[in-house]
Amino acid sequence: MNQAILYALAATIGTWAVTALGAATVIFFKNTNQKVLNLMLGFAAGVMIAASFWSLLQPAIELAERTYTIPAWIAVTLGFISGALFMWLSDKLVRRAQWRASLDTGERGVRINRIIMLVLSITLHNIPEGLAVGVAFGALGTEGFSAEALTGAVTVAVGIGLQNFPEGAAVSLPLRREGCSRRKSFFLGQASGMVEPIAGVIGAVAVVSIGMLLPLALSFAAGAMILVAVHELIPECQQNREAEPYFATMGIVAGFAAMMLLDVALG
Repeated sequence: MNQAILYALAATIGTWAVTALGAATVIFFKNTNQKVLNLMLGFAAGVMIAASFWSLLQPAIELAERTYTIPAWIAVTLGFISGALFMWLSDKLVRRAQWRASLDTGERGVRINRIIMLVLSITLHNIPEGLAVGVAFGALGTEGFSAEALTGAVTVAVGIGLQNFPEGAAVSLPLRREGCSRRKSFFLGQASGMVEPIAGVIGAVAVVSIGMLLPLALSFAAGAMILVAVHELIPECQQNREAEPYFATMGIVAGFAAMMLLDVALG
Protein backbone atom coordinates (compact mmCIF):
# COMPACT_ATOMS: atom_id res chain seq x y z
CA MET A 1 0.00 0.00 0.00
CA ASN A 2 1.23 3.50 -0.84
CA GLN A 3 2.92 5.18 2.11
CA ALA A 4 0.69 8.26 1.81
CA ILE A 5 -2.40 6.05 2.10
CA LEU A 6 -1.00 4.42 5.24
CA TYR A 7 -0.38 7.87 6.72
CA ALA A 8 -3.95 8.87 5.85
CA LEU A 9 -5.26 5.73 7.55
CA ALA A 10 -3.15 6.36 10.67
CA ALA A 11 -4.20 10.01 10.84
CA THR A 12 -7.92 9.26 10.51
CA ILE A 13 -7.68 6.47 13.07
CA GLY A 14 -6.23 9.18 15.31
CA THR A 15 -9.16 11.54 14.67
CA TRP A 16 -11.53 8.64 15.36
CA ALA A 17 -9.69 8.00 18.63
CA VAL A 18 -10.26 11.63 19.66
CA THR A 19 -13.97 11.16 18.95
CA ALA A 20 -13.89 8.10 21.22
CA LEU A 21 -12.09 10.13 23.88
CA GLY A 22 -14.84 12.75 23.77
CA ALA A 23 -17.50 10.04 23.93
CA ALA A 24 -15.74 8.55 26.98
CA THR A 25 -16.67 11.61 29.02
CA VAL A 26 -20.05 9.95 29.52
CA ILE A 27 -18.35 7.33 31.69
CA PHE A 28 -17.03 9.92 34.15
CA PHE A 29 -19.49 12.84 33.92
CA LYS A 30 -23.22 13.29 33.62
CA ASN A 31 -22.61 16.65 31.98
CA THR A 32 -19.54 18.42 30.66
CA ASN A 33 -18.48 21.97 31.41
CA GLN A 34 -20.22 24.03 28.72
CA LYS A 35 -17.66 26.81 29.03
CA VAL A 36 -14.82 24.42 28.25
CA LEU A 37 -16.75 22.90 25.35
CA ASN A 38 -17.42 26.35 23.90
CA LEU A 39 -13.73 27.20 24.08
CA MET A 40 -12.79 23.93 22.38
CA LEU A 41 -15.38 24.40 19.65
CA GLY A 42 -14.17 27.96 19.04
CA PHE A 43 -10.54 26.84 18.94
CA ALA A 44 -11.43 24.04 16.50
CA ALA A 45 -13.30 26.51 14.27
CA GLY A 46 -10.26 28.80 14.14
CA VAL A 47 -7.98 25.86 13.34
CA MET A 48 -10.26 24.63 10.55
CA ILE A 49 -10.62 28.08 8.94
CA ALA A 50 -6.86 28.62 8.91
CA ALA A 51 -6.14 25.08 7.69
CA SER A 52 -8.71 25.48 4.91
CA PHE A 53 -6.67 28.28 3.39
CA TRP A 54 -3.01 27.49 4.09
CA SER A 55 -3.19 23.69 4.02
CA LEU A 56 -5.85 23.20 1.33
CA LEU A 57 -6.78 26.21 -0.81
CA GLN A 58 -3.33 27.72 -1.26
CA PRO A 59 -1.75 24.40 -2.38
CA ALA A 60 -4.83 23.74 -4.56
CA ILE A 61 -4.33 27.03 -6.42
CA GLU A 62 -0.63 26.35 -6.96
CA LEU A 63 -1.32 22.82 -8.22
CA ALA A 64 -4.19 23.92 -10.46
CA GLU A 65 -1.92 26.43 -12.17
CA ARG A 66 0.43 23.58 -13.13
CA THR A 67 -2.21 20.93 -13.84
CA TYR A 68 -5.13 22.52 -15.69
CA THR A 69 -5.44 24.60 -18.84
CA ILE A 70 -8.37 26.56 -17.41
CA PRO A 71 -7.61 29.39 -14.94
CA ALA A 72 -6.69 28.02 -11.51
CA TRP A 73 -9.23 30.21 -9.71
CA ILE A 74 -12.10 28.66 -11.71
CA ALA A 75 -11.11 25.08 -10.83
CA VAL A 76 -10.49 25.84 -7.17
CA THR A 77 -13.71 27.84 -6.82
CA LEU A 78 -15.71 24.98 -8.34
CA GLY A 79 -14.11 22.50 -5.96
CA PHE A 80 -14.67 24.77 -2.96
CA ILE A 81 -18.35 25.32 -3.77
CA SER A 82 -18.82 21.58 -4.42
CA GLY A 83 -17.47 20.76 -0.96
CA ALA A 84 -19.80 23.26 0.71
CA LEU A 85 -22.77 21.99 -1.34
CA PHE A 86 -21.96 18.41 -0.37
CA MET A 87 -22.15 19.31 3.30
CA TRP A 88 -25.32 21.37 2.77
CA LEU A 89 -27.06 18.49 0.97
CA SER A 90 -25.97 16.06 3.68
CA ASP A 91 -27.49 18.36 6.30
CA LYS A 92 -30.69 18.68 4.26
CA LEU A 93 -31.01 14.89 4.05
CA VAL A 94 -30.60 14.58 7.81
CA ARG A 95 -33.20 17.29 8.47
CA ARG A 96 -35.63 15.65 6.07
CA ALA A 97 -35.17 12.33 7.84
CA GLN A 98 -35.75 14.09 11.17
CA TRP A 99 -38.99 15.57 9.87
CA ARG A 100 -40.24 12.16 8.75
CA ALA A 101 -39.22 10.67 12.09
CA SER A 102 -41.23 13.32 13.92
CA LEU A 103 -44.39 11.92 12.31
CA ASP A 104 -44.13 9.04 14.76
CA THR A 105 -45.92 10.55 17.74
CA GLY A 106 -45.36 7.65 20.11
CA GLU A 107 -43.11 8.59 23.02
CA ARG A 108 -40.82 5.61 22.55
CA GLY A 109 -40.68 6.17 18.79
CA VAL A 110 -39.78 9.83 19.22
CA ARG A 111 -37.01 8.98 21.68
CA ILE A 112 -35.52 6.29 19.42
CA ASN A 113 -35.74 8.49 16.34
CA ARG A 114 -34.08 11.35 18.20
CA ILE A 115 -31.18 9.06 19.10
CA ILE A 116 -30.85 7.73 15.55
CA MET A 117 -30.91 11.20 14.00
CA LEU A 118 -28.34 12.50 16.47
CA VAL A 119 -25.87 9.73 15.63
CA LEU A 120 -26.62 9.97 11.91
CA SER A 121 -26.08 13.72 11.72
CA ILE A 122 -22.67 13.57 13.42
CA THR A 123 -21.69 10.56 11.30
CA LEU A 124 -22.55 12.38 8.07
CA HIS A 125 -20.48 15.37 9.15
CA ASN A 126 -17.52 13.07 9.76
CA ILE A 127 -17.44 11.81 6.15
CA PRO A 128 -16.10 15.01 4.51
CA GLU A 129 -13.84 15.56 7.51
CA GLY A 130 -12.26 12.15 6.91
CA LEU A 131 -12.01 12.97 3.20
CA ALA A 132 -10.24 16.23 4.04
CA VAL A 133 -7.58 14.40 6.04
CA GLY A 134 -7.24 11.69 3.42
CA VAL A 135 -6.84 14.19 0.60
CA ALA A 136 -4.23 16.15 2.54
CA PHE A 137 -2.12 13.02 3.10
CA GLY A 138 -2.84 11.69 -0.39
CA ALA A 139 -1.19 14.84 -1.73
CA LEU A 140 2.06 13.57 -0.23
CA GLY A 141 1.95 10.61 -2.60
CA THR A 142 1.50 12.93 -5.57
CA GLU A 143 3.66 15.91 -4.68
CA GLY A 144 6.28 14.20 -2.51
CA PHE A 145 7.01 14.16 1.22
CA SER A 146 8.23 17.72 1.63
CA ALA A 147 8.29 19.24 5.12
CA GLU A 148 5.74 21.85 4.05
CA ALA A 149 3.28 19.29 2.62
CA LEU A 150 3.64 17.00 5.64
CA THR A 151 3.10 19.90 8.06
CA GLY A 152 0.00 20.93 6.13
CA ALA A 153 -1.45 17.42 6.24
CA VAL A 154 -0.74 17.06 9.96
CA THR A 155 -2.34 20.43 10.73
CA VAL A 156 -5.51 19.42 8.89
CA ALA A 157 -5.66 16.21 10.95
CA VAL A 158 -5.05 18.17 14.17
CA GLY A 159 -7.83 20.60 13.32
CA ILE A 160 -10.29 17.80 12.60
CA GLY A 161 -9.23 15.92 15.72
CA LEU A 162 -9.71 18.94 17.99
CA GLN A 163 -13.29 19.43 16.93
CA ASN A 164 -14.00 15.68 17.14
CA PHE A 165 -13.63 15.67 20.93
CA PRO A 166 -16.71 17.82 21.62
CA GLU A 167 -18.55 16.01 18.82
CA GLY A 168 -18.03 12.68 20.59
CA ALA A 169 -19.33 14.18 23.83
CA ALA A 170 -22.22 15.81 21.94
CA VAL A 171 -23.42 12.33 20.95
CA SER A 172 -22.75 10.26 24.08
CA LEU A 173 -24.03 12.69 26.73
CA PRO A 174 -27.48 13.29 25.17
CA LEU A 175 -27.82 9.54 24.62
CA ARG A 176 -27.19 9.04 28.33
CA ARG A 177 -29.85 11.65 29.14
CA GLU A 178 -32.25 9.77 26.86
CA GLY A 179 -31.88 6.70 29.07
CA CYS A 180 -29.14 4.71 27.30
CA SER A 181 -26.59 2.96 29.46
CA ARG A 182 -23.12 4.47 29.80
CA ARG A 183 -21.64 1.63 27.75
CA LYS A 184 -24.14 2.02 24.93
CA SER A 185 -23.81 5.80 24.96
CA PHE A 186 -20.03 5.51 24.66
CA PHE A 187 -20.26 2.89 21.91
CA LEU A 188 -22.63 4.97 19.77
CA GLY A 189 -20.66 8.14 20.44
CA GLN A 190 -17.37 6.69 19.23
CA ALA A 191 -19.12 4.84 16.38
CA SER A 192 -20.02 8.19 14.82
CA GLY A 193 -16.30 8.65 14.05
CA MET A 194 -15.76 5.20 12.49
CA VAL A 195 -16.48 6.58 9.02
CA GLU A 196 -13.44 8.87 9.13
CA PRO A 197 -10.76 6.18 8.48
CA ILE A 198 -12.91 4.78 5.64
CA ALA A 199 -13.44 8.20 4.06
CA GLY A 200 -9.79 9.10 4.66
CA VAL A 201 -8.50 6.05 2.79
CA ILE A 202 -10.96 6.66 -0.07
CA GLY A 203 -9.80 10.27 -0.38
CA ALA A 204 -6.13 9.31 -0.30
CA VAL A 205 -6.55 6.48 -2.83
CA ALA A 206 -8.45 8.75 -5.22
CA VAL A 207 -5.77 11.44 -5.07
CA VAL A 208 -2.85 9.01 -5.40
CA SER A 209 -4.51 7.12 -8.27
CA ILE A 210 -5.70 10.17 -10.22
CA GLY A 211 -3.24 13.01 -9.68
CA MET A 212 -5.35 15.48 -11.68
CA LEU A 213 -8.03 15.26 -8.99
CA LEU A 214 -5.76 16.74 -6.35
CA PRO A 215 -6.50 20.49 -6.82
CA LEU A 216 -10.24 19.78 -6.94
CA ALA A 217 -10.05 17.40 -3.98
CA LEU A 218 -8.11 19.89 -1.84
CA SER A 219 -10.54 22.73 -2.59
CA PHE A 220 -13.51 20.36 -2.06
CA ALA A 221 -12.20 19.49 1.41
CA ALA A 222 -11.69 23.21 2.15
CA GLY A 223 -15.29 24.02 1.21
CA ALA A 224 -16.61 21.24 3.45
CA MET A 225 -14.44 22.37 6.38
CA ILE A 226 -15.42 26.04 6.05
CA LEU A 227 -19.11 25.18 6.01
CA VAL A 228 -18.76 23.01 9.12
CA ALA A 229 -16.78 25.71 10.93
CA VAL A 230 -19.09 28.61 10.03
CA HIS A 231 -22.46 26.85 10.15
CA GLU A 232 -21.91 24.39 13.00
CA LEU A 233 -18.96 25.21 15.24
CA ILE A 234 -19.07 29.01 15.49
CA PRO A 235 -22.81 29.27 16.32
CA GLU A 236 -22.49 26.37 18.76
CA CYS A 237 -19.55 27.90 20.63
CA GLN A 238 -21.40 31.23 21.01
CA GLN A 239 -24.29 29.79 23.03
CA ASN A 240 -23.10 31.43 26.26
CA ARG A 241 -22.23 34.73 24.60
CA GLU A 242 -24.22 36.90 27.02
CA ALA A 243 -22.33 35.68 30.08
CA GLU A 244 -18.91 35.39 28.39
CA PRO A 245 -19.00 37.74 25.37
CA TYR A 246 -15.46 37.08 24.10
CA PHE A 247 -14.52 33.75 25.69
CA ALA A 248 -15.31 31.49 22.72
CA THR A 249 -14.31 34.22 20.25
CA MET A 250 -10.84 34.28 21.75
CA GLY A 251 -10.80 30.52 21.23
CA ILE A 252 -11.43 31.08 17.51
CA VAL A 253 -8.64 33.67 17.35
CA ALA A 254 -6.27 31.37 19.27
CA GLY A 255 -7.07 28.42 17.03
CA PHE A 256 -6.51 30.46 13.87
CA ALA A 257 -3.24 31.87 15.22
CA ALA A 258 -1.97 28.44 16.30
CA MET A 259 -2.71 26.92 12.90
CA MET A 260 -1.14 29.89 11.11
CA LEU A 261 1.98 29.45 13.22
CA LEU A 262 2.19 25.73 12.44
CA ASP A 263 1.38 26.03 8.78
CA VAL A 264 3.31 29.16 7.83
CA ALA A 265 6.17 29.59 10.30
CA LEU A 266 7.01 25.91 10.62
CA GLY A 267 5.98 24.91 7.10
